[in-house]
Amino acid sequence: HVQLVESGGGSVQAGGSLRLSCVVSGDHRMVAWFRQGPGRTREGVAGLGDDGSTSYAKFAEGRFTISRDHDKNTLYLQMTKLEPGDSAMYTCAASRGPYTSIYAAAYNNWGQGTQVTVS
Repeated sequence: HVQLVESGGGSVQAGGSLRLSCVVSGDHRMVAWFRQGPGRTREGVAGLGDDGSTSYAKFAEGRFTISRDHDKNTLYLQMTKLEPGDSAMYTCAASRGPYTSIYAAAYNNWGQGTQVTVS
């Protein structure tokens, strides 16, 4: 049974930075961050494979960084140069798949989310 608990969301001014955290317990290999803004569909932000490979949505490239601390069982999303359009509920996800993906269908374990608001 995989459990995911996010933290680190909050309110920040445009141009600022935030680091999201997700404690992941249970058997999993690939992890990712997703987001869903008001009136928008969920979209993949960044994915991280068990081999360290990463995948980013175009809007995230150069601004966001996904990483993982295995000792702390924690997944991170470092976000910089935040824009109002980045405002959303950010959710982490995990799966036993042996690859990297930012497609929701690849994941079967989800956290509750943490809200990010950029003004």
